[in-house]
Amino acid sequence: MAASLALTACGGSDDKKADTPDQQKVASGTTLDSTWPLTGLDVTGSGSAAQKHPVYIAKIDNTEASNPQYGLGKADMVTEELVEGGITRLAVFFYSQLPTKAGPIRSMRATDVGIASPVGAKLITSGAAPYTYNALKKAGVKWIDMNDSHVKRVLDGTHDTLHSVEADVAAIGAGAKGKATRPTDYFPWGKESDFPGKKKAATIAARFSPARTDNWRFQGGKYVLQNSYMADGDVFNPATIVAAQVKTSIAPYTDPAGNPVPVSHFNGKGKAWIFHGGTMIRATWEKKGENAPISFALPGGKELTIPAGKVWLELVPKNGGSVTFTKK
Repeated sequence: MAASLALTACGGSDDKKADTPDQQKVASGTTLDSTWPLTGLDVTGSGSAAQKHPVYIAKIDNTEASNPQYGLGKADMVTEELVEGGITRLAVFFYSQLPTKAGPIRSMRATDVGIASPVGAKLITSGAAPYTYNALKKAGVKWIDMNDSHVKRVLDGTHDTLHSVEADVAAIGAGAKGKATRPTDYFPWGKESDFPGKKKAATIAARFSPARTDNWRFQGGKYVLQNSYMADGDVFNPATIVAAQVKTSIAPYTDPAGNPVPVSHFNGKGKAWIFHGGTMIRATWEKKGENAPISFALPGGKELTIPAGKVWLELVPKNGGSVTFTKK
């Protein structure tokens, strides 16, 4: 594994102007942000997508030791990233709903700069290595760790000590102060009818390393992860899977077991595989800096949008990773 990695706003007074994709005019003459930034879905009722709390990203373990994982059923989106030993860790995004229990919470990585920066997300973590702290500080990424009373170790026998940290994200959000604002859209959202996928793809294998391959199956209009650790009844089944091929490098430290620590660079450009509705389309992704939004293009350069809905983003290593699928 080490060898392969080393190679490596508001509308005006004119009603027509207020009728935009992410805002709606209301009787009082004010505007409400009417779509959620992490899903593109409509805000129901008279609510607004402008919240006092920021986007939170819970860093959740993704190994057998994390079984069961908590909180994913309320997530807006999930990003999966490679960490040491060939295993992966989840960056679980919460904004439209905040769970009272999320975890097992683990440590941050330098990869999280490119994941969190586009929406100014605040990370929820058990800690990090000095190199990672410095990288996050330099990028202006903020976090909440075990110095907060709502991120704590729960020794109830469900997990071992290392994997026993849980977060009450709802309580963290309730304590947020400031003016309600809406983050920018994470993806370029579009309509279902705009998605050009025609090639059938019923099963997907997103390989991060010899130690971890995500096996997905499209069923019931959603994608189901066959080898997940999510708790029963607390499951994230995305409408879309975005597999983005990324470059990796090695951080200048090792984990406590002596394993090299990979850094996935979520900026620049690369290949992408977009899966939706049981179909697949090949594309390219581009992100002009770690804090820039992501865009997609079809062969030939035409912009590609993502159908509104929940997304699982796979940051698949260019060296050592792969994406395959079958029709049935």
